[in-house]
Amino acid sequence: MKKLILASFIFLFGVIAYAQSAIGTWKTIDDKTGKEKSYVQIYETKSGKLQGKVVKILTPGKEHETCKDCSGDNKNKPIMGMVIMWGLQKDGNSAWSGGHILDPNNGKQYKCKINLIDANTLNVRGFLGVSLLGRSQTWYRVE
Repeated sequence: MKKLILASFIFLFGVIAYAQSAIGTWKTIDDKTGKEKSYVQIYETKSGKLQGKVVKILTPGKEHETCKDCSGDNKNKPIMGMVIMWGLQKDGNSAWSGGHILDPNNGKQYKCKINLIDANTLNVRGFLGVSLLGRSQTWYRVE
């Protein structure tokens, strides 16, 4: 009986911890069309920071596009597999900040912060300078 209670507690704690984590795969939505755009996998690096990479492109005909307007190492690299979010540090129970995000459509980089609205909904904010000067997107967990 004690083992069953312990196993139940461990399972429940794992579910709660997962629900409070941004780690997972998220569906992005195009701001202009409202259509599903891509899947971004968010994971923790060895340094304990979160980063995200494009793992699936949902827009037909754009699966093999490259980042023409990117600079540096990302210049003309495939968007599929590209790290577009990095350096996010835990900032509360369900928030991460201090990172950056890349918009592969225009090659521009922005400061970034994210927070969980609930277990399956993530608010992603990209901004220049202060957070008031930016835009937010809502991403939806797919796994």
